[in-house]
Amino acid sequence: MVESSRAAPAGGAVVRRRVALGLAAAAALAPPVRAQRGAWPTGSVRFIGIFPPGGGTDILSRIWCAKMGEITGQQFIVENRSGSGGNVGTEAIARAAPDGGTIGLASVAPLSIAPTLYGNLPFNPARDFAYISGLWQLPNLLVVNNDVPARTVPELIELLKANPGKYVYASSGSGTTVHLSGEMFKSLAGLDMLHVPYRGGAPAHIDLLAGRVHMIFDNIPQGLASAREGKVRALAVTGRERSPQAPEIPTMAEFLPGFEINSWGAVMGPAGIPAAVVERISVLSKRALEDPELVARFRENGATPWWTTPAALAEFRTANEAAFAPLIRASGARVE
Repeated sequence: MVESSRAAPAGGAVVRRRVALGLAAAAALAPPVRAQRGAWPTGSVRFIGIFPPGGGTDILSRIWCAKMGEITGQQFIVENRSGSGGNVGTEAIARAAPDGGTIGLASVAPLSIAPTLYGNLPFNPARDFAYISGLWQLPNLLVVNNDVPARTVPELIELLKANPGKYVYASSGSGTTVHLSGEMFKSLAGLDMLHVPYRGGAPAHIDLLAGRVHMIFDNIPQGLASAREGKVRALAVTGRERSPQAPEIPTMAEFLPGFEINSWGAVMGPAGIPAAVVERISVLSKRALEDPELVARFRENGATPWWTTPAALAEFRTANEAAFAPLIRASGARVE
């Protein structure tokens, strides 16, 4: 009896050990908890910025990430992966693990413009991403360096027509709205200008300030700040209406009817993120975009907060691509 009573615990321990090992193996094979239950975030979040640090979209992205960090209590780490008009960073988002740990900036350039402009993209905007939430809408701003004698759009058009091929406009990369704004200007006004693409808005703006290029249709946050400091001269915004942040600056359409280009930013992740996680991020993004402090900071930078549902964002992107395609084809712009 004594031997029997001693043997029983040993056998029970073996059974318990086997059960524990089985549960551990099952846990190792199971999807992450946050993917199953939609609990997000459970740790720090990597946010891929697709343009260089210091540009308008980078500033706005960091404002949103800071607010999301406050709301969730987790750290949002911005990682800038620039190049090819945003395509490099966009590809990095597509290749990330679909667990919600990596999200990034969705932008008009790689998602609405690039499919028509580029001959061979390393990602498919309709297939490779989980669209989550809109972030902002904003126009571009035509600014010229202070050495350019024109002080109005009509004066600039007159100057450019009198000097074909002499003046240079910069962009944040081929296929960005900054680039296409210049192409639309050339087309509607019948101008001959040289286009110089950069890896992002910040380096292009630096060369504008240095006088290496003459003008740029900059994202409004960066261009407006420099104009108010007297470093450049702002001539017009590209939106349909004047910007509430700078109502004294006319629209391009006031001089060239039909001129309208707006930029937008949103948040997305790689395809395959569980629907519950996508919905969770979208809900938290709405809270961030409705926060009075964020609203004020966005507006200071010329941007309008713009929240959408995941489905509405996906539909918007598709329609936006269709709207840009005729302009790109008419401009003759093509990148192979």
